[in-house]
Amino acid sequence: MSLLNAVRHFRTITKHKMLVMKGCFQVGLFCQGLLHDLSKYSPEEFVTGVKYFQGTRSPNAAEKEVKGYSAAWLHHKGRNKHHFEYWIDFAPDRSGRLVGNRMPLCYLIEMVMDRIAASKVYKGADYTDASPWEYYEKARHIVVMHPQTKRRLEYLLLMLKEQGEERTFAYIRKLLRKHR
Repeated sequence: MSLLNAVRHFRTITKHKMLVMKGCFQVGLFCQGLLHDLSKYSPEEFVTGVKYFQGTRSPNAAEKEVKGYSAAWLHHKGRNKHHFEYWIDFAPDRSGRLVGNRMPLCYLIEMVMDRIAASKVYKGADYTDASPWEYYEKARHIVVMHPQTKRRLEYLLLMLKEQGEERTFAYIRKLLRKHR
């Protein structure tokens, strides 16, 4: 593990966190903006981030390619409610199926901000308002997500793609006010 990778990883996750915080603040989610992804600074996640740092994608993906799983990702998704994977559990009908439970609106919005920020960090100058949708679209057919959560996420990502950040954030602010 190199000191240079530690500095680069720290800068990357901090840039991501700051972008999510900015987005959350713009729509009125102040606490979530402040607390977003603090687990990335924990030893369980940070060390993996340094070891597998590439700068163009999540180090967790690289860890998964090497080990077949990512211990850092398992740690992360279990502590951060803005990931739909946090909400996956066994169906209440005792069928043994895994189902996505409905995400509260505030975490769904934080997930949107997370996807925007990740796209901005990893795509850099190539980022467009379509980038979060394009990334999501690649795996949307395999996600285990509550149908209402999935519809809302897709609606917001498509709105971002077609109408831009300003109009999408204005819509989200109204949605959150109405929900409170």
